Amino acid sequence: MSEKTEHLVLPITGMTCANCVATVERNLKKLDGVRTASVNLASERASIEFDPSTIDQAKIIERIQRAGYGVATGEADILL
Repeated sequence: MSEKTEHLVLPITGMTCANCVATVERNLKKLDGVRTASVNLASERASIEFDPSTIDQAKIIERIQRAGYGVATGEADILL
């Protein structure tokens, strides 16, 4: 696995409770290449550290959507 990681912050829509947060986090952490995932209900954001040589943003967003939640487009922040 590559040593390079990227930090992605995504605005998540559709979360209403702590169970929603747990569902999003659990789904993200199952993805190969995701090192850490933390979701905040109050700010409606997911903070994800991932290996870009293993997984890309599109697959991360797809997993969130498959779990039943939305990702507001045009608001993703990548921190290098």
